[in-house]
Amino acid sequence: MAEYRRRPGDRSEGRLLRSIPGFAKFIPFIMPQRNDRCIHYEESFEISDLDRRLRKLRVEGHKGIGILHFIIAAYIRAVSMLPGVNRFVVGRRIYARNNIEVVMTVKRSLSVDDTETTIKVVFEPTDTIFDVHRKMEEKIQEIKTSDENNGTEDFADACAKLPRFILRFAIAMLRVMDYFGWIPQSLLDVSPFHGSMIITDLGSLRIGPVYHHIYNFGTLPVFIAFGAKYHKYELNRHGEVEDHKYIDTKLVLDEGIVDGHYYAQLLQAFRYMFQHPEIVETPPSKVVEDVF
Repeated sequence: MAEYRRRPGDRSEGRLLRSIPGFAKFIPFIMPQRNDRCIHYEESFEISDLDRRLRKLRVEGHKGIGILHFIIAAYIRAVSMLPGVNRFVVGRRIYARNNIEVVMTVKRSLSVDDTETTIKVVFEPTDTIFDVHRKMEEKIQEIKTSDENNGTEDFADACAKLPRFILRFAIAMLRVMDYFGWIPQSLLDVSPFHGSMIITDLGSLRIGPVYHHIYNFGTLPVFIAFGAKYHKYELNRHGEVEDHKYIDTKLVLDEGIVDGHYYAQLLQAFRYMFQHPEIVETPPSKVVEDVF
C-alpha cells in the first residue's frame, strides 16, 4: 500500500477518517462530551496459565515482567487486529491515531507522602511483551531515579502559579486549540490527556479495580483498571477441587470511536490472549490498517 500523505483536516497525531458511515460521524454531535459516550464494562479473567508463563519468563531473565506488561501487550496486539480501537474524537470529528500511546500514573515510591506523575510510552503495533517491558521500565526508572520533574509536572507547576482567572482563560484557550488541532506537538508529547489508552494497576495497591472516568479534555478513549490477583477454588469435570487465579478488570470506553459490536470483538480478543498468553511474545504476522 502506498504511503499515506497528509491531507487538509488531518492533525499532527492522527488522520481524519473520511469513509466511515454518516451515522458514526453524527454521534459526536449528539453526544459532544466524552463522558456522554462512556461504556462501562467489567470482566474477571483467569490468569492461572498466564501467571505460570510470567514466572517462567522471569526465571529466564526478564526480571519484573508482570500482568501490567501483558495487558498492555494484549491491547497493542488487539490494535494490530482491530485498529478502530486506536481512534479518537476531538473537534466533533473522528481520527485514526498515528501511533499507540499508553499513559500511566507512577509514584516515585509507595510512600503516602511521595509525589506521583504520569508517563507516556509510545508503541508500535508490532511490539511484543518484551518490547513493552523494556520501554515501560526505561520510562519508570527514568522517573524514579530523577530528582527533576518531567515535562508534564513542569507544565502543571507553571500553570498552577497563574492567578485563577488567567488559568481559567488559559485552559479555555487550550480547549479551543485542541478543537482545531492547534496544540503544539511539544505539549501533546507531555499531556496525560492525549493518547490511545490510560491504564492503572490497582493490584499493586492490593485493592480491586475501579471505574475511572475518561477525560472530556484531550483524546483518551479507553481507561483500563485491574486489581489484585485472587484465588478461587472450583470443581473440574471430574468433581475434583482445583485452585484457579483471577484478576478483575474494569474498562471505560468511548463509544464515539467504534460501536458496541467492535468493542465486543476487542474483548473476545482479550479473552483469547489471556487463555493463550504466549501469543504476545512474538510480533503479529499481519497488521491491519484502519479505514481511510
